[in-house]
Amino acid sequence: MKGIFFIVIACLLWALDTLIRYPLLFSGTNAEMIVFAEHLILTLVFFPALYRSRARLLTINPKHIFYFLIVGGLGSAIATVTFTKAFGIINPSLVILLQKLQPIVAIILSYYVLKESMKPQFFLWALLALVGGFMISFQDLMPAFKLIAKNEFSFSIVALKGYALTIISVVGWASATVFGKLLSKKGYGEVDIMSLRFLMGLLCMMPFVLSFNVEFNFGIDFWSKIILLALFSGALGMYFYYKGLKRIPAHLCTLAELFFPFFAVAVNWIFLGKELSFLQIFGGLLVLLSSTVIQSKHL
Repeated sequence: MKGIFFIVIACLLWALDTLIRYPLLFSGTNAEMIVFAEHLILTLVFFPALYRSRARLLTINPKHIFYFLIVGGLGSAIATVTFTKAFGIINPSLVILLQKLQPIVAIILSYYVLKESMKPQFFLWALLALVGGFMISFQDLMPAFKLIAKNEFSFSIVALKGYALTIISVVGWASATVFGKLLSKKGYGEVDIMSLRFLMGLLCMMPFVLSFNVEFNFGIDFWSKIILLALFSGALGMYFYYKGLKRIPAHLCTLAELFFPFFAVAVNWIFLGKELSFLQIFGGLLVLLSSTVIQSKHL
């Protein structure tokens, strides 16, 4: 149960991050710049850990470098940027709908990459957790369902680009969960994984930032918000996440991550006065029940 508890704390910290991240985006700040700045701060914070591990890093297995590239480059950097970009190209409700594929992708990858065994009962409880996830996001998904019902699901070049960006983010985040677990099984601790995750993310973001000729003359307000994002959702959030991932299988972790949209809705209710419906509360309870049963029965 401790593993799920750590994932829940991580999801809460990620949800609180939306109070800062979205106002930054809506103010016109480039998404690539936000992600790059976060990884820059986090790499500096974790530089002492990288320095202490320099002897091990010099003899690191090349396969492990590839794993870190997936976790940091694809999962931490590229997936975040593509997901944010997709919101500006297609209907946001369609992005949220497609993002619901992430647990399914992660479960499939955990089976093939990690060889995690799953009992038949797991799929029943996993389905229940996914239903709970849909309930939590139901209000955001309604416009997408209406578009599909009216056969207004666009297949233009622009729309296809939006779908592709969303799928990249789905695969990226799902892969980050699975390969993060793989690195944990290879003996890397939470701080080891985080420090190289952020470094790889920073390196992968550099081409994006350089290609846009972004000027770094941002004010104190921008950097203070970035530092808050980096420390709370980045450093603290990911620390609890990897402590949880170390204790539970990846196929359970991806279901526990469904608490993130629930906490995001709860944060909007508490801080922005948006209604929290009974359906969303019930969906959160379904996710909690399903995750608890799967872990307690080792499904």
